[in-house]
Amino acid sequence: MSRVALPLQIDTPTRQTLEKFVHSSSTPQSLAMRSRIILAAGDGSEQPADRGRAEDSGGYGGKMAAIVCHDGLEGLRDSPRSGRPRRHDSDTRHKVQTRVCQQPEDQGPLDRAHARRRSRTASQHGTCHAGCAKLQPHRVRTFTFSPDPDFEAKLLDIVGCISIPRRMRWCFCVDEKTGIQALNRTQPGLPLRTKKPRAWTNEYVRHGTQTLLAALEIATGKVVAHVRDRRTTVDFLSFMDDVVKAYPVNELCVVLDNLNIHKNEAAKQWLLSHPRVHFHYTPTHASWNEYGRMLSSVFSPGRP
Repeated sequence: MSRVALPLQIDTPTRQTLEKFVHSSSTPQSLAMRSRIILAAGDGSEQPADRGRAEDSGGYGGKMAAIVCHDGLEGLRDSPRSGRPRRHDSDTRHKVQTRVCQQPEDQGPLDRAHARRRSRTASQHGTCHAGCAKLQPHRVRTFTFSPDPDFEAKLLDIVGCISIPRRMRWCFCVDEKTGIQALNRTQPGLPLRTKKPRAWTNEYVRHGTQTLLAALEIATGKVVAHVRDRRTTVDFLSFMDDVVKAYPVNELCVVLDNLNIHKNEAAKQWLLSHPRVHFHYTPTHASWNEYGRMLSSVFSPGRP
C-alpha cells in the first residue's frame, strides 16, 4: 500500500528555493524535511507506506501543503517559542544590573573587584552566579563616528573596488605605521631546546624609531612593504613606485586614508603620470578596523 502526496502547484522560483533548503548544509533538518515533503507533493509522487506519515495527504504532508498555500514558504519554519519562563522579575533584574555596574569600593585590580561584587550581589538577591557573570562592566570597547557627509558614497566606492574580479584589477589597502621602536638585545639569544622555549635577555639597546609603509593585496594577503626613517611625500611616492612595479598589469585600486601626503599636489601629479593607479579615500575620521571587517565580509578567498 502506498500513500500519494497531496497535489500542489509549485512555480519555478518556489521550487528553486525549496531545493536550496534541501541541499544547504546550514538548513535546519526540520525545514529540510518539510521542503522535501512539499517538493514531493508538487511532483505528485507516491511515497512508500513504511516511511511513516510524513507524505500522507491526510496527515503531516497535507498539513504542510495547506500551510504553504496559506502562508507561503515562511510557514515551513518553526514558530517562535515562549522558552523557559524568567526566574526573576524585571525589578530584581534591574537592581542586580545597577548594583553590579557600580564602581566598586574594593581596592585592587578592577576585574577582580567586579567579580567579587557580582558574587556578593548574586548571593544577596538569590540569583545565579552565571547570570551575574554575564554582566562585565570592567570590559571596554571603542567605537568611532565619521562626520563625513559623503560617507555612503565613499563606502560604496570601496566596496565596488572589491567586487570587481581580480583578473581585471588589483585592490590594495595602504597605510603607514609610525614610531616603531628599533630594539636590539644586548646578548645573543638562547636556542630552542627540549622542553625549553627560545630565550633572550630582557635588556635591550634603542636604535631610534622606524616607519613601516605597507600595501596589503586583499585577494591573496600578499604585502609590499618599505621600512623608512620618516613618513614624507617622497617616501610615500617611492613606495607606490615599487607597488606599481610589483603589479605591472591591470589597474590598481588603492584604498587610503586622508593623510596629507596621500592627497597633496605631488600625489595628484604622480597619479597623472600613472593612469593605471586609482586612489580611493576612506571617509573622514573613519576606522580602519571597521573597514577590515567590511573587507573580510565582502571578499572571500575562493572568488576568481
